[in-house]
Amino acid sequence: MLRWLIGGGREPQGLAEKSSVQTIGEEQIQNPYTELLVLKGHQDIVRFLVQIDDCRFASAGDDGIVFLWNAQTGEKLYELHGHTHKITAIAPFSSSDVTEEKTDLIITASADRTVIVWDCISGRQVQKVKKKHSTVKCLTVLQRLNVWLSGGSDLCVWDRKLDLLCKTSHLTDAGISALVELPKNCVAAAVGKELIIFRLSASNNGKKKKNILEVKRLVDHQDNISSLVSVNDLTFVTGSKKKELIVWDALDWTKQASECNFWDSSVHPDIQPEIKLKKKTHETSVQHLTSDEECVFAAVGKGIYVYNLQMKRVIACQRTAHDSSVLHIEKLPNRQLISCSEDGSVRIWELREKQQLPAEPVPTGFFNMWGFGRANKQANQAAKKMQENTPVYFLELVGDLIGHSSAVQVVVKKKMFLYFGELGLATCSADHLIILWKDGERESSLRSLTLFKKLAQNGDLQLKL
Repeated sequence: MLRWLIGGGREPQGLAEKSSVQTIGEEQIQNPYTELLVLKGHQDIVRFLVQIDDCRFASAGDDGIVFLWNAQTGEKLYELHGHTHKITAIAPFSSSDVTEEKTDLIITASADRTVIVWDCISGRQVQKVKKKHSTVKCLTVLQRLNVWLSGGSDLCVWDRKLDLLCKTSHLTDAGISALVELPKNCVAAAVGKELIIFRLSASNNGKKKKNILEVKRLVDHQDNISSLVSVNDLTFVTGSKKKELIVWDALDWTKQASECNFWDSSVHPDIQPEIKLKKKTHETSVQHLTSDEECVFAAVGKGIYVYNLQMKRVIACQRTAHDSSVLHIEKLPNRQLISCSEDGSVRIWELREKQQLPAEPVPTGFFNMWGFGRANKQANQAAKKMQENTPVYFLELVGDLIGHSSAVQVVVKKKMFLYFGELGLATCSADHLIILWKDGERESSLRSLTLFKKLAQNGDLQLKL
């Protein structure tokens, strides 16, 4: 059972009835997050969470206010006012200027077309500028160059005090939806169906000035790019609204692999394939991507898919991970994932290897499974040999965190989860709340230790008296 601790907890609404294929009962023995703290303050949808350090994070959303929080205690550190409309992007930045003391900063952009730099230590504004022509939709930091990048109808490069170093010409009315840093001072910008590669270089006009040059356009996607993630210095991955996942070389920007058939029955041969003449857009859209060095994890429609970068194929999936579209997924330690949906649910999954039985039949494809087409004996033998040598994985539901009562409205490059190790998880939602999910056993031990110390101190005091 979950224990509501502070902040005015209330019973979640609209979550009592579940129709997911896979469910889990109250006895969630593998789920440590049995306590939660409810953080109140926002007056509208909370869309963004960003981590400042090991113990602090910031939240922002449609009320235009930025809050700084202590992840351990749930204490509200600062309430930052400066925007008059909803926040559209947020990013943290630790100053690396060797001439000054290290400073933790965050930058926020708003629909009021202003961009503000905040000092996380003092909670004060460092600088504020007005973008005249467009709203900033995404922000990223090039830590090695000590600069910010903002994407809208153009791409701008700023120093940490918001002095404009350079910008591109007008790119599109739709604007840049996502940015990712690449090696050799390059960035990839998602603009509709296109990926545009830009390179930053020093200007001949001065030490601070920069040049930004478009070096390549990639037009392999058939629909608008909805997610963009860097895997490492060699690889990055994009996903589109038309169930396309493309793996790119981060050095020469060539296409390395792609996946378009997330509904392939060979991923889970024990599940009967779902036959539909046409799927709705949200059912096939790649809403979010995250990755580690080995796999890319994709939220596609209501499902979660695990794409192995070395094998270049989907190795595991949960087609109905939630009752509604999965909006965000994040990698946790120990081969675990956390996902959330527009139905307000938050779930924890573990990637496990399936124990194969020697007599288990080998799938021969959709048509052969139903008795159509000619069976190819050699192909079947090759498939059987490959299956025997290739591990089969599946996603097991190990935790169902019921606390939010509303969905989070999806925006590109949003951050809805934060993982603080032993301090727990942070999630946000359209219900205006932030929830800190805590390890119940750890919190109970900490409370017992605190009580023991107080009793010991009181005993010493009585002895002295």
